[in-house]
Amino acid sequence: MTAPFEIPGLVLAGGLSRRMGSNKAMVQLGDAPLISHVISRITPQVSDVTINAANGWAESFGLPLLPDTLNGHAGPLAGILAGMRHFQHRGDAASHFLTAPADSPFFPDDLVARLYEHLSDNAIVIAASSGQLHPVFALWPLALANDLEAWLKNDANRRIRAYLARHVTIGVAFPPLETAKGSLDPFFNINTPDELALARSYLENLQS
Repeated sequence: MTAPFEIPGLVLAGGLSRRMGSNKAMVQLGDAPLISHVISRITPQVSDVTINAANGWAESFGLPLLPDTLNGHAGPLAGILAGMRHFQHRGDAASHFLTAPADSPFFPDDLVARLYEHLSDNAIVIAASSGQLHPVFALWPLALANDLEAWLKNDANRRIRAYLARHVTIGVAFPPLETAKGSLDPFFNINTPDELALARSYLENLQS
């Protein structure tokens, strides 16, 4: 098994941001774009970071870009498949890789270490909070690449939870963040302008 620092990370930033009205990964949160907060949190926890995004906007972050390998917008599973194939073809020692979405800036700084404690060959190890799984925060086995590719050949198979139901999953619970504004789900994600405003208020409390 690989140690946590040998596990590569993939930031999922291929969504359409329909509810935000603009590319949510690039909206301003504090003094940086939203995705910058995610990159800063994930970088110390993994061996290296790749961004799953279409060409044309994320080049400025100086990280490798990995577009979806499927045509159209097939959701996070398409990005996860691209990551599986990418890290397989690199041929390094990793058996798993971490995914984190570009719209969740407050996830724990011990995310990988905690998930790694439950690492199993073909199980998907998933972060959870308040009894809810967050499958875009997970350690994914590279060994599932062929299975996921076959699953996604059916256009009806786009729901990540339907895919998880076919496999062994291990949930790892994380506590809420306590702030002066109240408890915050560490996997709070930002989809709308109202959620962005809420995230800005939480960020101010976390930094104060």
